[in-house]
Amino acid sequence: MELISVKRIWDQGEHNAFTDLVLFQGALFCVFREGSAHVSPDGALRILRSQDAGGTWQSVSLLTSSQADLRDGKLIEFRGELLLLGGGTLHDKSGLQSYLWRSKDGVHWSEAQEVADKGYWLWRLTEHQDALYGVGYRAGSDGDTRLYKSDDGQQFKSWMSVFNNQGYVNESSLVFHQGSCFCLLRRDPVWSDEFLGLLGHSLPPFNQWAWQTLDKRIGGPVMFVYQSRLMAVVRLYEGNVRTALIEINKETGTIHEWLTLPSQGDTSYAGVVLEGGYLYVSYYSSHEMISVSDKSQVHNGEAPEKPKTMIYFAKIRFSD
Repeated sequence: MELISVKRIWDQGEHNAFTDLVLFQGALFCVFREGSAHVSPDGALRILRSQDAGGTWQSVSLLTSSQADLRDGKLIEFRGELLLLGGGTLHDKSGLQSYLWRSKDGVHWSEAQEVADKGYWLWRLTEHQDALYGVGYRAGSDGDTRLYKSDDGQQFKSWMSVFNNQGYVNESSLVFHQGSCFCLLRRDPVWSDEFLGLLGHSLPPFNQWAWQTLDKRIGGPVMFVYQSRLMAVVRLYEGNVRTALIEINKETGTIHEWLTLPSQGDTSYAGVVLEGGYLYVSYYSSHEMISVSDKSQVHNGEAPEKPKTMIYFAKIRFSD
């Protein structure tokens, strides 16, 4: 793999993070959360569009809510529409609600539709045989995950009420390949000692799963298949925290890091588009410094610098 280019495509928010990427109607669309901090009540979902394969980007929409901090937007094309899935942390402290917006052009969006069970964060949608699947997680010391399925893109029903509860399981990514479904599942050492990632495997009708423990902790996973190989872009934790392109061995559960993107600290949550022999990746990172705008902090005529989370777009070339 060869990293062809990386460019910063958005830095205007105080905190810019948690991206996704899709190719729709010949253009690339990137969604991410924009807010005043990593966790803040003003989170909104901004959508950028590029009509020249990532060369230039324009902001085309900003989705806001007076009821919730909107987070972690995910994009998918389904039956000719662009769907945007996101989570909302409700201001009234009653928990979390997953929302779905719809668009014919990626610019004009419907009102938010509540989907899945309240309290379950439906993380990402994947299409298989004209249906949508996704894993929702419920945070907490007694938390768990559910597998959801929708046959129409409107109603999301629990396909498995207890999908996995091996520790604090949360963020996920599904791929379907040659009749099988694979799930890359994040775990964190918050309410459990278990923190290594999990890889699940299932055959139709995808209601019985076998799980193996990976050899690394991962975060913000997005998985895809390239030439029958399980690939993903994730946050890796050992050593310097970073965003990396990895390959997962389906037999042993070992992770091979093929490429590290320019990143550190608060980073990852990538979106991917595989087009020919190229992989387009959106992600966020805090590895670059910016000057502090507060004039009261200027010392000897120089403003101090601080890291800032900003949105990046990378182009990677695969080689056989």
